[in-house]
Amino acid sequence: MNSYDVAVIGSGPGGYVAAIRCAQLGMKTAIIEKYATLGGTCLNVGCIPSKALLDSSHHYEDAVKHFEEHGIEIPGDVKVNLSKMIERKQAVVNQTTGGIDFLMKKNKIDVYHGLGSFKDATHILIKGEKEEEIEAKNTIIATGSKPSNLPFITLDKERIITSTEALKLKEIPKHLIVIGGGVIGLELGQVYGRLGSEVTVVEYMDRIIPTMDGGLSKELNKVFKKAKYNINVSHKVKSVERKGDEVIVKADDKKGNEVEFKGDYCLVSVGRRPYTDGLNAEAAGVKLTDRGQIEVNDHLQTSAKNIYAIGDVVKGAMLAHKAEEEGVFVAETLAGQKPHIDYNLIPGVVYTWPEVASVGKTEEELKDAGVDFKVGQFPMRALGRSRASMDLDGFVKILADKSTDEILGVHMIGARAADMIAEAVVAMEYRASAEDISRMSHAHPTFTEAIKEAALAATEDRALHI
Repeated sequence: MNSYDVAVIGSGPGGYVAAIRCAQLGMKTAIIEKYATLGGTCLNVGCIPSKALLDSSHHYEDAVKHFEEHGIEIPGDVKVNLSKMIERKQAVVNQTTGGIDFLMKKNKIDVYHGLGSFKDATHILIKGEKEEEIEAKNTIIATGSKPSNLPFITLDKERIITSTEALKLKEIPKHLIVIGGGVIGLELGQVYGRLGSEVTVVEYMDRIIPTMDGGLSKELNKVFKKAKYNINVSHKVKSVERKGDEVIVKADDKKGNEVEFKGDYCLVSVGRRPYTDGLNAEAAGVKLTDRGQIEVNDHLQTSAKNIYAIGDVVKGAMLAHKAEEEGVFVAETLAGQKPHIDYNLIPGVVYTWPEVASVGKTEEELKDAGVDFKVGQFPMRALGRSRASMDLDGFVKILADKSTDEILGVHMIGARAADMIAEAVVAMEYRASAEDISRMSHAHPTFTEAIKEAALAATEDRALHI
């Protein structure tokens, strides 16, 4: 039987990063993955493939709607080759997961393929092509999450689908109904909306992207409505039925009236649930919460002292980069270091176009907490760079403490917001004031000038270009 200092169950961004950091710190490390490829949901059926399709569909939309204005003329009709698009997406996935294989070899991490389950707190059974058992002084559970469903919906994975199936459709839907106006539903809705699908979004809450700042929700809603997406908020879905190639969704609106939507595909995107199936956690003395998450303390330690858990399977935002931070945190804790994570400074991003990004507190949270704050906001359309690229939608908003000027939250929607949010994270990590950012030189012309202008607006209400 092989023995290890650390075994990691799950090879998503949290798991494989944890394994690499453990190996870097001199620990003999193994990683266990039940699927044939490493990388978990994110690399195989999540972040990476969805971004590949978002980019491909964005190119198509530009060719159809914007090339002529740029002086680019294409003879004949621009056509979508969906199978080629899906093929390119898969090539990106294969290259990325292959990179994880390389990193495991480079760091001398033993890889086991099969379902890992606890025999006890220090022994793990691996059921793959053959059954193996390993011993681990410490274990990190990084088994991630799976798409959630509503109890009355039967997912046939043909017409009533999850995000996994939406990444490999054989045809462009005529009418795609998306249940859930969160990140995944809106991103995949936009992929197919760009390719010609009619898109209807049905959201239970009173706005799309309901966990983000209300201003971002309002602006993105405006963008989608301009693109002729049918956005229905405050709608409670009560049935989803398939009849041949048609899917019928019934919901009650906020007045209690029944509304019916008919399409040829229905994407159920109502969040994700922690995945612990087959883990046999109880055999190791690992407790789960009533929400199905693994119970951990502030050190991400489970009720079994030598077992830790990270990522989507524990409390907090289900984000790949949050899982990575936790993976490094646990590895360094095991090495006797004293790492730290500030969960308030883990950014959230929606990769629609315009992109949406946020870090820190929202206006709603600050109002609920009774914090006295000021707001500085700057529209993207006032930037020379935005006009040059025709990306005029959106804004940057900075929330700062009214008395100290410390930045409490930054919320942005616009081109490249996913990249720009890092500046806000750095500033808040060092507890910068809005004035600090306003006095930094930002290259011209860039989208990031909007951050400086928003900081000026928050500091002395003196943005320069509006």
